[in-house]
Amino acid sequence: MQRIIKGNQVVVENWHLLDKDASLDGLPNSDDLIVPLALWREHAHALKARDGGLGVWLDSDEQIEEIEGDLEHFQVIALNFPVFSDGRHYSTARILRDRYGYKGEVRAIGDVLRDQLFFMKRCGFDAYALREDRDADEALASLQDFSEVYQAATDQPLPLFRRRA
Repeated sequence: MQRIIKGNQVVVENWHLLDKDASLDGLPNSDDLIVPLALWREHAHALKARDGGLGVWLDSDEQIEEIEGDLEHFQVIALNFPVFSDGRHYSTARILRDRYGYKGEVRAIGDVLRDQLFFMKRCGFDAYALREDRDADEALASLQDFSEVYQAATDQPLPLFRRRA
């Protein structure tokens, strides 16, 4: 089982992340699944009828606006970083939290590194599935890398000068 960072602690992952080419054939009815956006597009009705938890994952070239009307169906929205230098989903996480008011879990998946976690948290991520070759316990400390922030962000809507006043 993979270990992820969630709720400011390292936990054993209980959600199953389906491959991009997954199909409905043989999907367990009661497991918690994170399905690719393409599978959701094709089989949303059948996926909503399942007993298990439901999440969706978006690749870096897929837009959150495609599912804005379906957000209430997902307990988890996972955003894939195919390479650590592809930062498009920082904006996606911020849009989910600030524009759509999404309260569920926003998870970073893919090429996720320790040095990104603090900044991902500022944008609205609250769970992180690091690359397999990375240590989740060591990466957890990165969420405390900075004691204060100057700019406003999703995790701190007021800039420092407003908080001091």
